[in-house]
Amino acid sequence: MPSASLNSSSVLLVQLSDSHLFAEADGKLLGMTTRDSLNAVVDLVLAEQSDIDLILATGDLSQDGSVESYQAFRESSERLNAPKRWLPGNHDELHEMAIAAQQSDFLEPVVDVGNWRITMLDSAVPGSVPGYLEDKQLQLLAQALSEAPQRHHLICLHHHPVAIGAAWMEPIGLRNPEALFSVLERFPQARALLWGHVHQEFDQSRQGLRLMASPSTCIQFAPDSEDFALDSLAPGYRWLRLYDDGQLETGVSRVAAHLFEVDLSGAGY
Repeated sequence: MPSASLNSSSVLLVQLSDSHLFAEADGKLLGMTTRDSLNAVVDLVLAEQSDIDLILATGDLSQDGSVESYQAFRESSERLNAPKRWLPGNHDELHEMAIAAQQSDFLEPVVDVGNWRITMLDSAVPGSVPGYLEDKQLQLLAQALSEAPQRHHLICLHHHPVAIGAAWMEPIGLRNPEALFSVLERFPQARALLWGHVHQEFDQSRQGLRLMASPSTCIQFAPDSEDFALDSLAPGYRWLRLYDDGQLETGVSRVAAHLFEVDLSGAGY
């Protein structure tokens, strides 16, 4: 759980990632009913966190790209009384996502909260599992950073920009990470990168930049696996406490292990 140990005011963010919802309420992914697991994670957030300042949904909200699946994600996450930002993953359909996000600011890519600026990048490529940041996205990032030099910056995307130790996932990460880091290295106010896609916890540093990935709200991938493999760990979420002085505390919390089972023999998704 987040603490208030640092002598600085702060804001609290919650990341929900890779929910893989279907149009059907009982849709299953490798044996797990993904709407049920998302709702259980939201229940956990409600039990553990208060005064949330921002909810981050970092891609693959949907498995089938249907408007109904995004509407279901919106309905479930709106139980958390906080502003929200969405970005697409490789399973998402941006047009359908935008329909479900109508009359909201969910898809606005830049938001300031506390002394931080959060930038949501679209690394999804239509019809492709790997990701790529187009020039327009890199320009968006550079502009967001250059226009707020006094703020600390958290940058979010779907695809992993560094190796995470799982050989089968390396070909399906971000295809141009050097372009991303080339921008970030120009701006010392960039503090952290946050992503989804890998369905597992990851927390390392690169030249002072915090690098983080998070569990899925449904199935989990086994860390350090050569080939596709599932983990028996339960669905979860990441919280981030962002302090005005640029420091960051974060952790992962999961629902009770007995609540959901997954087909560990699954060979892909």
